[in-house]
Amino acid sequence: MYGSKSFKLVFTGFLLLACLVGAGVRAEESGVARFAATVSDSALPEPALQTYRLIHQGGPFAHEKDGMVFGNRERLLPMQKRGYYREYTVATPGSRDRGARRIVCGGAASRPEVCYYTNDHYASFRRIAP
Repeated sequence: MYGSKSFKLVFTGFLLLACLVGAGVRAEESGVARFAATVSDSALPEPALQTYRLIHQGGPFAHEKDGMVFGNRERLLPMQKRGYYREYTVATPGSRDRGARRIVCGGAASRPEVCYYTNDHYASFRRIAP
């Protein structure tokens, strides 16, 4: 009887662990799907295209926080070491503050490897395809 209870306990633990691991994999896959969409640079709104060009020219930028490290706390972008991503403001007409639109680039600030556009303040991203 003791052996049967031990087996059930170990088996239940294995099932729970499998569920947790499986849920983590699905969460990661769903995160990948969130940034898998692309937008061509020519399809960006004009203010975003202007910001995108400035990023590749090295500035100058209108906002003090432009070029600051983006922490990727939402984990919607591929995981990288801290400091890999930097964020830049995209002008939002009619907004009294920086607005919700940003471009986040990864790699060296002077030569980004990849850039993402968000128009909903980090709720979703689209990779910019030059």
